[in-house]
Parts: sequence; structure tokens; C-alpha cells
Amino acid sequence: MIPRERIRNIGISAHIDSGKTTLSERILFYTGRIHAIEEVKGSGKGATMDYMPEEKLHGITITSAATTCQWHDTQINLIDTPGHVDFTIEVERALRVLDGAVMVLCAVAGVQSQSITVDRQMKRYRVPRLAFINKMDRMGANPFRVVQGMRDRLQLNAILLQYPIGSEDQFQGVIDLVEMTANYFEGENGENWVKQPIPDVLVQETQQAREKLLDTLSLFCEPMTEMLLSGKEIPQELIWQTIRQGVLSLELTPVLLGSAFKNKGVQNLLDAIALYLPSPMDREVVKTVESISVYSNPDASLVALAFKLTLESFGQLTYTRIYSGTLKPGDTLYNSRTGQRVQIGRLVRMHANKRQEVKVAVAGDIVALLGVDCASGDTFCTGETLVSLERMYVPEPVITLAIMPKKQEDSDRLSKALNRFQREDPTFRVSIDPESGATLISGMGELHLEIYLERIQREYNAEVDVGTPAVAYRETIAQKASFDCRLKKQSGGPGQYAHVTGWIEPTDRPFVFENRVVGGAIPKEYIPACEKGFREAMESGKLEGYPVTGVKVVLQGGSYHPIDSSELAFRSASHQALESAIAKAKPHILEPIMLVEVETPSEFMGRVQGDLSSRRGLLLGSETMQGYSVIRAEVPLARMFGYSTDLRSLTSGMATFSMEFSCYRQS
Repeated sequence: MIPRERIRNIGISAHIDSGKTTLSERILFYTGRIHAIEEVKGSGKGATMDYMPEEKLHGITITSAATTCQWHDTQINLIDTPGHVDFTIEVERALRVLDGAVMVLCAVAGVQSQSITVDRQMKRYRVPRLAFINKMDRMGANPFRVVQGMRDRLQLNAILLQYPIGSEDQFQGVIDLVEMTANYFEGENGENWVKQPIPDVLVQETQQAREKLLDTLSLFCEPMTEMLLSGKEIPQELIWQTIRQGVLSLELTPVLLGSAFKNKGVQNLLDAIALYLPSPMDREVVKTVESISVYSNPDASLVALAFKLTLESFGQLTYTRIYSGTLKPGDTLYNSRTGQRVQIGRLVRMHANKRQEVKVAVAGDIVALLGVDCASGDTFCTGETLVSLERMYVPEPVITLAIMPKKQEDSDRLSKALNRFQREDPTFRVSIDPESGATLISGMGELHLEIYLERIQREYNAEVDVGTPAVAYRETIAQKASFDCRLKKQSGGPGQYAHVTGWIEPTDRPFVFENRVVGGAIPKEYIPACEKGFREAMESGKLEGYPVTGVKVVLQGGSYHPIDSSELAFRSASHQALESAIAKAKPHILEPIMLVEVETPSEFMGRVQGDLSSRRGLLLGSETMQGYSVIRAEVPLARMFGYSTDLRSLTSGMATFSMEFSCYRQS
């Protein structure tokens, strides 16, 4: 068994089309996991990690894929995540369980909109990361501008560990600023990693770059500062150790260079993953919801998190990260959410959609359980104490479609498909329109729902009629308002009595409940019922029936009856109280605003900006480089439907765009 100090649980995340899956393919090739390189959009079998038919059809990653490979004496458990914002939950749940990450950036485009989202997700879960500037062979590649963008836009302390040997079509390799060697990648697939002396023309530039690197590192290492002041040579081991400590403390982001498509720089990245990213032993101690520390100890009680589900013909496949303890087939665990016993059958290690059976998994491992019934985010435990790990952040859907089965025989198949997709994807929601009876599906964007509609037809052979997209609006309040609601019913038998007083006010959070009841005006056992009633009233607003958000409810007092009061009575009274208060608090509609980033030839820049303005867009700025312009704007989602077609018409098919949810704003 490999020592846990030599295990790296990492993910690869980036903006769409930055080359994540191409990089993953090279990592698998150079580590010997696969023996032939396939391309994402090539004519062969397609990239290993993009195994779904929809991924091959669209040329994008849709679902995160896990695999395991070996680089020298280090085991790398790798998860390749999607770049498209519609599938951001895949990135979210991967980063929730990983110890480290590689952020991939395009050498031409630099920090893009989804790069900012990925950075925010990494910071949310405090994931140490390396950065890999890819596509160094492309026209307009400028790694120094990208590093500055990381510092300015992401507030990262980015440090270049390498210096490029040429760029664009003259990109030949990289110079390692720690070892001070020139690295070239020869052979048909760059498998021959050759180290040579630095070319004479680059000696002075690389020496300056190394001095800059050492100056930055010396801020984190006193012995290095003393050695620099005294003019002594800095040992490589001290540099590696300082970088590693800076990465683990989230104070440094080392940056490496390469071109995955041209098979250059990937081996250096693998070395850096082994050198700098944390093992399960190095990560911060995980805390449970109950504030109990969970240590990465194979001999302790088992604590594991189910972070992803897929339903297959044999049953449910549950991707699980083991944080503590040891797991074997036949073990009995407890689901801390349901309190039910769970019998573990088979354990497998995943390689994309292929499975390899394992007999034991220990703290730090990522494995899949076969046939276990649970929900995404559930915690498995052994022992007497049931603990719950913090669940992952799940963004709210922003777009809704109405669908109806075309024929009666499609109804059952559609129902099975929707039930499965809901369990697998927390951002995919299904509801029924009470007026029309149509089935409503909600998701993160047009592409998100389009993929599921394709899967309904391909996997379940069910045909559906699709309505026009609807925007997921919200309602909120503009001012403070009080409530004083007394529920009193008497009809011969036991009555109902509940009385609640307090106020509501706007807040930045979706919902806040504060209990300020003193002196037993409302018994403690009824307070949860009051909160439940308030939450239920938030589900449907008074203006258009949209969910209400941004409300703080302060329960100040009330009264009760020793016989007629009940949980149901206080729940109903609270529901009525909040509805009446919202009506007095100047309610208004909020609409989802999207952050749009368009990359277009500069000749079409004015045309694209004018079109965005006509869509009620707020232009945030633009950047021009090598004949291309990047335009950023905030645009209401309601005005972005069909934008891809319109953009192609405006720019003769030469522009691309990405879009992600930014905020809700008054319409």
C-alpha cells in the first residue's frame, strides 16, 4: 500500500476551452495509465475523461470524471471537471473533497469569467493550488500578462517557477528557475523529457527571473533571507520546501508553463504536483457540523462523505471521500442524516467510466461504493457518535423549461429519467406548474437543460414537447415592516390558538431567522414551528408568486394557550404573519443578472457592445490584444436567450462568449 504522504487528491479546473481535458489526457499518458493520446475534438475515440456521448458530441466536459495514476512514487487521484458554468456543481463537489487543485489558464485569454468562479470555489473550500498557463504555442501567448492578471483580478500571490523558451509558434520548452535547466520535450508525443543548459541568449533574463522568485520566497523563509543577504547559493531543497509551505498555507500560487496539445511542460507539472500539493496528511483538519475534528488517521473511526451519485443499470454508484478510518467490503456504516445502517458491498476505484475493484480503502482515498442508497452530501460513520460533515454549496437554478411527454407511453420513461437526474445533480430541479399541470425543469442555463433533454431521448427513448424558457425571478422587500398575527379558531372540539409578533427587514442573505422571545411568551418547543411557517411563506411571493429572498425575520413575542396551542397553530400563524408583513414592506421583483464575457475580433467590437447595450446590458470594460477584444458586461438573463445564434450573425461566426450567474437585481 502506498504511504498516505505520497497520495495527491487533485482536481483540474478552469474556464471553458482552456485545455483541462487535453491536459488530463497527457497526464494519463505520461504516467502510463493510457498508451495512446486521443483528442477532445479529434477523429478517434475521444479523450479518455470525456466518455459520455454528449461530451463527444459537444466537445466539452459535462460531468467530472475520476481516475488514478502513478507518477514515480506518488499516487495521483485525479478529477477532471467541466469548464462550462452550467455544470459548475461538478466543480463545486469535486473541490469540496479534494486536497489540492491545478488551475489551468489560457496563455492568450488569461483570467476569464469562469476562472474567477473557480478561484472563488477554491477559496471557499481553502484548496491549495498550482496554476498551469496552457496554450503557450498560440498566437498572442503572454504568460507574464496572465500572471499579472492573477495578481490583479484574483488577488493571488502568483510566482513564476519557469521561464519560456520562445513563445507562440516558436515555443520550444521551459527553463526551470529552481534547477536552472532548460527543459525540452522530444519524440512523437513529447515523451522524451530532455534537460540541457540554458541557451546563452536567455541566461541574463532567466537570472533576473530567478532573483525575483527568490526575493518573493525569502519573505516566507528567514534562512533564505540571510543566505541572500550574505550572497550564499540557495539549496534547491530549501526552495522546494519554502514553496510547498507557501502553497499549503494558501499564501503562494506557483505558476508553470506549457502546451498540453503540443505535449510540452506536462512532466514538469507532474513533478510540481508531487512536490508542492498536499497529501491527505497535510490538509487542514476537517471539522464536522458539530465542531468535532476529523484527522486523517486509518486507525480512527470511519468518517466519509458521499459527494457524487450516478445511477447505472446495477444500481447507484456513490463517489466517496474517506476522511478518517478504514473501509472494507462487508463493513456496516451509519448514514448520519437518516440514522440508518448501510451495508457496504463492493468498493471500486474509477478510471473515467471503467471500474477497478479494491479490497480496502483508507483515510485519504477516493473510491466509489456500489449499490448504496444515499443522497449527495451524506456522511457515513462508524462508532457510537454520528457526525455530519459540512455539505457543499449548491447554487440556485436560474432558468426553467416546461416539458410534456409527446405520447402517453413516454410518461413513465420521462418520470424515471427526471427522478434519476434529480438525484444525480443537485442543481437540476423538477416541479409541477399548479395551473397548467406541466412538468417544469430548472437548471443553471440553456446548455444545462439542453443536455438533459438529449439524455432523456437517448437513454430513456422518451420524446417530449418543450416550452419556451422562463427566467427564475425572485421577490424581495425594500423596507422594514412589523407583524402582529393572532390565530384563534374554535369549532366545538379542541381549538387552535397562536399569537406571534415581530418584524421583518431586508438582508443580503436569502433568509435569516432571529428568535428574540423572552419570558416564555412562546414556549421553546413552538419556536421551530414558527421558523418553519416563516420559511413556507417565503416559497411564494404576493406579487407574481415567485420565491421570496433577502428577508430577515425577527420573532419578538406573542402568546399561547395551554390547551389550544400547538405546533400546527404556530406554524400557520407565522405563515400568515410573514405574508401580511411582506405586503407592507414594499415588495418588488428581482431578476437574475448574468456576467457575460465575449471574445471577438476587434473589428466587431462596436457592433457587439451595441448589441449588449440593446439587451439592457451594463458594460463593465474591455481589453484588446493581438487583434481580439474581450468585452465584459452584466446583462439580464431574460435578454440572453438565443444569444449564441445572434452573436454568430453579428461576427460572421468568429466570436465566442461565456456567461455565468452574477447576482439578482431589481427589474
